[in-house]
Amino acid sequence: MDDITALILDDHAAFRRGFARLDDASDTGQMRALWEPLALHLEIHAEAEEVILYPHLLRRGGEDAEEESLDAIRDHNKIRDAIAESRRHEVGSDPWWAAVWQARRENTEHLGEEEDEGLPDFRRHATVELRAQLGEQWLAFYGEHPDGRGLIFRDKDPERYVASAQPQDPQAQQ
Repeated sequence: MDDITALILDDHAAFRRGFARLDDASDTGQMRALWEPLALHLEIHAEAEEVILYPHLLRRGGEDAEEESLDAIRDHNKIRDAIAESRRHEVGSDPWWAAVWQARRENTEHLGEEEDEGLPDFRRHATVELRAQLGEQWLAFYGEHPDGRGLIFRDKDPERYVASAQPQDPQAQQ
């Protein structure tokens, strides 16, 4: 079975290719045909990471896991916001392109940080068995939410997310 980190990297490669394809789009039909599935994939990917990866990184990651998770949620929010902004404008218009480029910049920054910090941290601290188990959950998540069905794409409060995703310390409750 696939390791969750490999599946995430596969998505990252697809995002880079999707944005590169937009560079070559010559009319609004092509722009729409490329952007709409890419934007949806970005949103589903963020939700999958927030449901599957980051709670485990917070439980098993190194000393930077909390900051890596906070940063990832902030990045996801910025990407979602740029996608939402793109939907307010006519495809191919200057404001639409500005929003798409904002999503691209935020995504590029996020991918680099995740690939250089969060994923290596997770690989160092999670067993191969857990990574395979989470890979199964990742594939199931995509299968359970084709075309984003059943998901609500909205920003999350990073601090609240991290607080709710971290395990409770039984010693602290006494």
